[in-house]
Amino acid sequence: MRQNCQGMGKRYVIALSLFLSAVLSCHADESRPNILFFFADDQRHDTLGCAGHRIVETPTIDRLANSGVRFENMFVTRSTCWASRTTILTGLISRSSVVSELSDRVKPEALTEMFPDLLRDAGYRTGLFGKWHAKMPKGFRPEDHFDRYEKIFRNPYFKTMPDGTRRHTTELIGDRGIEFLKTQRGKERPFCLNLWFNAGHAEDRDHVPGIGHYPWPRALDGKYDDVTIPAPHLSAPAIYEAHPEFFKKSNHRERFHWRWDTPEKYQTNMRAYFRMLTGIDHVINRVLQTLKDEGLAENTIVVYAADNGYYMGDRGFAGKWSHHEQSLRVPLVIYDPRLPKELRGLTVDTMALNLDLPPTFLDWAGLSVPDSYQGTSLKPVIEGEPKPEGWREDFFCEHSNPRYSMSWEGVRGQRFKYARYVDQKPAFEYLHDFQNDPNELINLAGNAQHEALLKQMRQRTDALAEDYANALTATVSPSTKRRNSDANP
Repeated sequence: MRQNCQGMGKRYVIALSLFLSAVLSCHADESRPNILFFFADDQRHDTLGCAGHRIVETPTIDRLANSGVRFENMFVTRSTCWASRTTILTGLISRSSVVSELSDRVKPEALTEMFPDLLRDAGYRTGLFGKWHAKMPKGFRPEDHFDRYEKIFRNPYFKTMPDGTRRHTTELIGDRGIEFLKTQRGKERPFCLNLWFNAGHAEDRDHVPGIGHYPWPRALDGKYDDVTIPAPHLSAPAIYEAHPEFFKKSNHRERFHWRWDTPEKYQTNMRAYFRMLTGIDHVINRVLQTLKDEGLAENTIVVYAADNGYYMGDRGFAGKWSHHEQSLRVPLVIYDPRLPKELRGLTVDTMALNLDLPPTFLDWAGLSVPDSYQGTSLKPVIEGEPKPEGWREDFFCEHSNPRYSMSWEGVRGQRFKYARYVDQKPAFEYLHDFQNDPNELINLAGNAQHEALLKQMRQRTDALAEDYANALTATVSPSTKRRNSDANP
């Protein structure tokens, strides 16, 4: 069995032993599932048909949910594209993995246990096509960490093909995934294929009159034209006005004026955005059909998630980045064809994080999870086992945005959420009670009746922030696991 280690040299010696064992034992190799990971951009938890959305059509993802498991309490720890994708790769929260003075550049020591490396060391064939966007140290080459890799980035969304036609990046990412699957037939090695979409991220430089900021695949032309998109649920002007001035002057509001601030712009951009999401679903359907045609479907676990949430005009805001549920909460659907019928079509309320995906991938492959990883495998939850003892009751969340004085840190618990915006002097604090205020419209931080709770949440934030900041310099030990289990409000 593979033993975890900190040094790269020792890791590869052990990995070589594992790989040779896999080659010599076809039966063991075939018993390990393939992993197919679809990763969307800028999509919050409720924008799927299976999550109850009344307009967005996502029939393929809905079928996966109806035959799999949907997590209704899935969150990211830092709500921005590159940071969430880095967390998936490294198994580490941003506070642990980035160079603090730069706020977004990944430390070299955070890259010694990347999940694609560990899977490939153990005999998996790995591929990643689509949006990369992780801000790695100088000299880092993504292509060195996958058997097949191609960065396919927006700006612009439509790429000109050799024959002069133009193809949307969502479709191109699907094309590359299909090509990968067609070369997998007959191979003894299991695979882990990552299809990381740019959609539904806005592309401001692609803005075209009448089309808006969300260029969609042409196959979706006309979709939703006959639908009037309702105003955002939290669109009352008083909701926006209740925010502090620094919030009202942030990039949330700046980009609101780019996309949503007139009825015409709102209808144009929302329809276009919804076409993008349905376009992802169309491509997933194509890829899954190829999976079936190639005889790979019965042993392939399919995962669908997104890198961060999206305001979509709620609160008078655009974008993500801040502490509200619209920003932190994302979809997660997992379909494992090997599960018995009684475990299919379930919706679970277990608090899951993007941190949990890399350990889950390794757990499916039968590998030990590195001590450095800060999440917990979701495999027992998916397989219907009782929630593991000590499962998290809260999690640390954060973002760094000094340009708009919007850097913050906090803790999201089962009932209460605490956030403090640290660029303000003194720090501006929020305290929300989901039980009595599910829309996070009331800030209890200035309420004397909640002073004891506020103090407790401050202390919890302090402790987690320090713990994560020192995670790669201290001995990784049971304290790491305690981050997932310490019960809090």
